[in-house]
Order: sequence, then structure tokens, then C-alpha cells
Amino acid sequence: MAKYRFWAIIMIALAIVAGFFIWNSQKPDASRKFKLGLDLSGGTHLVYKADTSEIQSGDISGAMQSLRDTIERRVNLFGVSEPIVQIEEGGVLGGQREQRLIVELPGITDVNEAIKRIGETPTLEFKILSKEGQDKIKLEGETLDKASVSSMFLETGLTGRMLQKASIQFDQNFANKPIIGLKFNEEGADLFAKITRENTGDVLGIFLDGTLVEAPYIREEITGGEAVITGDFTPEMAKQVVRDLNYGALPMPISLLSTETIGATLGDRAVDASVKAGLYAFVVVALFLIAWYKFQGFVAVLALTIYTIINLVLFKLIPVTLTAAGIAGFILSIGMAVDANILIFERTKEELKRGKNKYEALKEGFRRAWSSIRDSNLSSIITAVILYYFASTPVIKGFALVFLIGVLVSMFSAVTASRTILFAMSKDNPTPTPPQRGGEEK
Repeated sequence: MAKYRFWAIIMIALAIVAGFFIWNSQKPDASRKFKLGLDLSGGTHLVYKADTSEIQSGDISGAMQSLRDTIERRVNLFGVSEPIVQIEEGGVLGGQREQRLIVELPGITDVNEAIKRIGETPTLEFKILSKEGQDKIKLEGETLDKASVSSMFLETGLTGRMLQKASIQFDQNFANKPIIGLKFNEEGADLFAKITRENTGDVLGIFLDGTLVEAPYIREEITGGEAVITGDFTPEMAKQVVRDLNYGALPMPISLLSTETIGATLGDRAVDASVKAGLYAFVVVALFLIAWYKFQGFVAVLALTIYTIINLVLFKLIPVTLTAAGIAGFILSIGMAVDANILIFERTKEELKRGKNKYEALKEGFRRAWSSIRDSNLSSIITAVILYYFASTPVIKGFALVFLIGVLVSMFSAVTASRTILFAMSKDNPTPTPPQRGGEEK
């Protein structure tokens, strides 16, 4: 029993330390608070309509995906920790042509500045690396940082308006490696030939919305309006670059349909209501366990407390953005965490009725309950993974992630924490079976 008491003390001590960590992190001056979603922290909800009239039907999906990525990059400039940018079709009557973009900015108060930045139409530009930039790279051995090199490039006047199309091709001379083909219109072909002639050996930077997409070297003058970009591309990387280039070649204007500001008061009320619901659920479950299972119920409540603390620590360390739906998933997992303890206690009762001592009854009860616990939790894990993988909205993804974490931790708390604490507090030591002696019976 000594080893169980040792690990039980270690487990409870770690839970107390983690509890203090969570408590201190929620102070007003703490730097590592829980991340809250728009529905809890307040913020701005924006709905945009994309003008797809100049885009072919087969290219709309890719253009919208590139638009979403571009807007997400813009949103990150505000320092939003967990922005939500998603695509939404305009309904049954709208068809594929009616495309909307939903942008949620938790904690953003300068709504006008957000609308101004998000509402600008993305642009595709071709620029030449300046001599100063080339010298800096050669002298300091730096590589091109795609996030902060715009100032090192010079304007050429070549834009996405002159690019007819970008496409994925395959180099027959190098094991069919993916390469990217570019085709310019007549105006772009002439300008591109001039740029490549005057800057042979230099770097041509391709920027989408101010962010460097690719930076190929110009090997020679290119005439005819067609060129290829070679490199160590995977098919997925090449597809991403082509999608961005085509989107920049056909700028898709977006217009603001509606805006909704969720105030901090509403967020605070939602947080308070969610916390109260969680506390009520915990207290009711704890009272039931203690009333029905007495000492074992108390141990289950202790394990449930450890379960709650582990979950909260994981929410901070991952970190998980908590929404109302996510908190609902957490509360639901509290109820499911008790299920494993109930199975173990009922099996232990059955073994006690058969005349076994407390230690042997607990050991056999855990063994018999494990298969049921494993199968029920496995089905919940599969459900959570499917929900997360196929979810179309961040709300469902958040619920699935929190629920998945809860199920995994509940298996630990029930099978490991409860088992360790119960064995540590058990007064009945395992009694070895005495060896049988030979000889005659008297």
C-alpha cells in the first residue's frame, strides 16, 4: 500500500499546485488568462459579400478560399489571438454565386479601422529586389522573410491585372516535379519582357496583399508572355501558390453587408452564466456520489476535482479558445467522467458481496469495469474526432475539441486517480495464499 499512498500524495499535491496556478492566472494583472471566444469576451461580427461575377463557376471555390486566407492575414495584424474567418454560401436561392465571408474579431474595439483594412480589395504585385536588399542578404547571410521584406523590393508596375492565368505544370526532365506556369496578357507580356531583360540574375518578388508569395530568380529575358517558376514544390504547395496568384489576377471586390458589436456586458454575463452552470453541475454530481457511495463517492469527487483541474490547465497550455459551446462540452464531459467511477464502484460492490476483502474487491472491480469504460470512451472519442474533422464552423470544432480533451482526461482520472487514491486509503492489505503442505490429513 505504501506505493499507492506515495503516488496519491504526489497526485493531490500536483493538483493543489495546478489549482493555485489557475487561480493566480485569473487575476486582473495576469498575462496568461483563458482565451475567450467572441460570444464570451465581446467583439465584432462582420459579414461581407464577395463579387464573383468576373470569376468562372469552377474557380469560385478556390478564389473564396484564397480570399479567406488573405483576410485572415489582415486580421492577424490586429493582434487578434483567435479570429474566426469562414466562408458561407448565400442560401438555397442564392446558389454558388452568392458567396459571403464571416469575420469575427474577439476583443476588437476599433471597428472602423477593422472594416477599413478588411474591406480593401487584395492586390497582386511583381517587384524587383533592390541592390541594397541583395547586398544585405549577401553580407549578412539572411534569407528572405516573407513577412517583412516588402521594403527591400522596388515597384515594377506589373500587377495581377496583367496576369491572365497561373497553372500547375509538371517538369518532364525532373521526375514530373510540380512547377508553376504564368501567362500574361499583351500589355503584361511586354512589361514582363522588359523587366526580365533589365534584371537578369535578380530576384523577382511576387506579393499578394503585401505578403511575399514567391521570390524566384530571373535567369534570362522572357518573351512571349509565358514563364515558369521552378523550385522544390510539393503538389500542395504548388496548388496553394497557383490559387493565390489566380485570385490576385482576378481581384474579387468585397462589400460589407452587416456588422454587429457584442459588448463586454453581454460577454461577462455569458461567462458568469457558464461558470455557474459548471459549478452547479459539479456540486449536484458530487452530492449524488457521496450520498449513494459514501466513502467511495468522496474519493470519486476528489478524482473529479483532479479531472477539472487537469482540464483547465490543458485549456491554458494548448491553448483552447473557450466559447459557450465549448464550455457546454466541458460540462457534459464532467457528467461522463462520473460514469466510469460508477461502473467501477458497482463492480466493486458485487465483489464485496462475494466475500472478498476490500483490496481484492477493488482490484477485481477495476479489472471488470475496464472493458466497459474503454469501449464507451472509445466511442465518444471517435464521435469527437469526426465532429472536429468534418465541422463546418469553428463553434462545432471548439465543442468537439473541448469534449475530446474531457473524455481523454476522464479516463485518466477514473482509472488512474480514483484507483490510486482508493488503494492508498484501503485498510485491507492483499493477503497471499499460504502454500499447500503435503502429507496425510489428520
